[in-house]
Amino acid sequence: MKARGLLSAMASCRCPRCRTGKVFYGHPYSFRRQRSNQVCAHCGLYFEVEPGYFYISMYISYGFAVFEALIAAFILYSLTHSESPWLYGFVLISIIILMAPINYRYSRIALLYMTPKIKYDPRYHIDD
Repeated sequence: MKARGLLSAMASCRCPRCRTGKVFYGHPYSFRRQRSNQVCAHCGLYFEVEPGYFYISMYISYGFAVFEALIAAFILYSLTHSESPWLYGFVLISIIILMAPINYRYSRIALLYMTPKIKYDPRYHIDD
């Protein structure tokens, strides 16, 4: 079977080097704290490239939240034509809070896949 594609690997939160090992364990909406693996169980890649590496993902997460809020505001306006700041405030803050666990995961995944030090290596790929 052929290797997992880039978008498929990113969507399923897989290791950027082997696209087989999982970066996170557990469900994003579980009541336990979200955890990520320190090392890929398959290829041994250490995910935190350097100390404080994932601080940058806060900015990516902020960008995701702004994008989601803009899209939600546009959809909300096109459905209701309301100008009430209370309606927009309630809906947008709710969406930002509900999307926070997903933004947390995918901001880290986006950062890992954009890192020049980490490249996909098909030698590490196996079918799961």
